[in-house]
Amino acid sequence: MDTKKINLAEQQMPSQWYNIVADMPNKPLPPLNPVTKKPVTQEELSTIFAEEVVKQELSTERYIDIPDEVREIYKIWRPTPLVRATGLEKALDTPAKIYFKNESVSPAGSHKPNTAVPQAYYNYKQGIRRLTTETGAGQWGASLAFAARHYGLDLQVFMVRVSYDQKPYRRLMMQTWGAACTASPSTLTAAGRATLERDPQCSGSLGLAISEAVEMALQHPEDTRYCLGSVLNHVLLHQTIIGQEAVLQMEMAEATPDVVIGCFGGGSNFAGLAFPFLGKNFREGHNMRIVAVEPASCPKLTRGTFQYDLGDVAGFTPLLPMYTLGHDFQPSDIHAGGLRYHGAGSIVSQLLKDGMIEAQAVHQTETLAAGILFAKTEGIIPAPESTHAIAAAVNEALKAKEAGEERTILFNLSGHGLNDLSAYEQYLAGSLRDYTPSDSEIAATVNLLEKII
Repeated sequence: MDTKKINLAEQQMPSQWYNIVADMPNKPLPPLNPVTKKPVTQEELSTIFAEEVVKQELSTERYIDIPDEVREIYKIWRPTPLVRATGLEKALDTPAKIYFKNESVSPAGSHKPNTAVPQAYYNYKQGIRRLTTETGAGQWGASLAFAARHYGLDLQVFMVRVSYDQKPYRRLMMQTWGAACTASPSTLTAAGRATLERDPQCSGSLGLAISEAVEMALQHPEDTRYCLGSVLNHVLLHQTIIGQEAVLQMEMAEATPDVVIGCFGGGSNFAGLAFPFLGKNFREGHNMRIVAVEPASCPKLTRGTFQYDLGDVAGFTPLLPMYTLGHDFQPSDIHAGGLRYHGAGSIVSQLLKDGMIEAQAVHQTETLAAGILFAKTEGIIPAPESTHAIAAAVNEALKAKEAGEERTILFNLSGHGLNDLSAYEQYLAGSLRDYTPSDSEIAATVNLLEKII
């Protein structure tokens, strides 16, 4: 009988994170101070983030040690399984071999604790006592609530209003772990109040929720810092434990991926799986395809512009060089709330600009159809975000079938959908709709950007 799951022992868990910046042919452009337009300094970033996190953000070292205290908490769920999707292969009648890295086994049900735990740890070690953050679908907010509880830290989460209403159980997860969760836009911050004054029915966005969280952190510099769940270099760095484990597990399976796939919102789960394999492309001359899959309703990689842009609506964050739809872009209310972000991180954007990775956009009805097929064949109901990667993997497997070629496909199952069943309910009822922004809608926000590049 063929092996279904490939597991690593705890002793095989990576002891370092991998920093792809060290191996990139072209390094990302630096983040800029939004006022001076000069490269942002470590001191400036330290008013928002923990000092050790800032050092990692600016680092060009290839490997950074994972603290033993962090690895001890990682042991609760790591290493995670690599699974051969034999049921899905059979249903598709494909010669392709399909593997997925199952990050849904974490206590929060997603990959997000991989960075939540170290961020909480570094803040705790610095003497910080309160954290603020944003969350889209709630995977990140729940994960940081889990991590903050381990270190006795208070946490205020601003959850994008559409997801706050759609996904009450993720909010309850945060509250169970002791965090406060508020719908964004809120009346707690100037950024939230200004938005509600313009549009009392605003469904929110990740960019706005970031503004609220950063604003609150800046109001209490003595004991409060902000934590981010995606986009920035240090977040992607922490997630590379996923891909490093997967590299070992694929070697145990005696297989090399032809294509590595991750869904894409700000880049955390995509980068976590893909960057260690992309590093092998750079260092060892492999030619694995690396594919980021985003929603057609929020297509920054496939239809955005490469430009310096703010990471938030109110302008508290540095200017980042990225593919963006403009920080004022209001995405449609899709269920993959974790992918409703206007821009991509600077590392991923540079890699796409240089042709080192590919980008695809898919509609939510196609992704949820793939999610249901996956649930029927592999037993796991995936998060709407993860269904984007599944849809792309299905398409790759069908192309292999059409060509009569063997192909090895690896994707990241970044979270389960047990708190996202309303999305499946709407899909099964036939009431779910796709949305594609027009060129004029995208141009309206992109054209507002100051041309720095």
